[in-house]
Amino acid sequence: MGLLERIREGEVLLSDGAVGTYLQGKGLAIGDAPETWNLSHPDVVRQMAADYFAAGSDLMATNSFGGNSFRLGHQGLEEHLEEVNQTAAALARSAAPEGGLVMGSIGPTGEFLEPLGSVSPGEMYEAFSRQMEALVIGGADAFCIETMTALDEATLAVRAAATLGLPVLATMTFDIGPKGFATSMGVTVETAAEGLAEAGADVIGSNCGSGIEQMVEIARALGKASQLPLIIQSNAGLPELEDGVAVYKELPEHMASHCAELVEAGAGIIGGCCGTTPQHIEAMAEVIK
Repeated sequence: MGLLERIREGEVLLSDGAVGTYLQGKGLAIGDAPETWNLSHPDVVRQMAADYFAAGSDLMATNSFGGNSFRLGHQGLEEHLEEVNQTAAALARSAAPEGGLVMGSIGPTGEFLEPLGSVSPGEMYEAFSRQMEALVIGGADAFCIETMTALDEATLAVRAAATLGLPVLATMTFDIGPKGFATSMGVTVETAAEGLAEAGADVIGSNCGSGIEQMVEIARALGKASQLPLIIQSNAGLPELEDGVAVYKELPEHMASHCAELVEAGAGIIGGCCGTTPQHIEAMAEVIK
């Protein structure tokens, strides 16, 4: 049974936790591109997926968040784009148990569309399509377009993904402001929900940016704005700097204690973002399963 069918049957799926902070814990230098480890440290990337699946994850995101041509180009790796993304998906697939699903992770390009920036919609659409096609070849079961702040960029990614025949999950990052929850580009929860659905997303939601308690509020707002199932992936709290290193302090049990509220708000997929570990996912699994 596929991802969307499982959600429609009423199953609450558990996604993975942090990728970047997991790899940093294994030696990835802060500021270095995690995607390079698909080629230089494949055993570590494969073990990361295995650890999350063992903790109870139903879905594992590929190590490809910054795997688009713009971001890889800044690292001098654009010519390796297909290899980086295909390998990302293949490594996650190789660690997946029976029934385990692989989400192709698609992050922002880091560029602005015209007229705010210099990138045309066609160029950005092509960048997303190229990355997504490589993830499909590698074995992705779905796409997770995540951590978006600009709706025009997010909808281009959703439209590109929708042509490839796999389920499309799309999340944006919201913060609380004077007028309620909105992205750093001013996109409200309601506008995001409408725009992502119109573009063709099957599941919408939010990730990153906040701890679990604020994410419950965001989930409730999304649930009121849309009938689509939600994916919610919270940070393990807001980062605190200790000796120049970002530390996330929300404990696994604390995050797990709010899972029921997320389900009540409409979440069909729950997981973690920055700072969450296999231990956080294991605690969530005990509640969800």
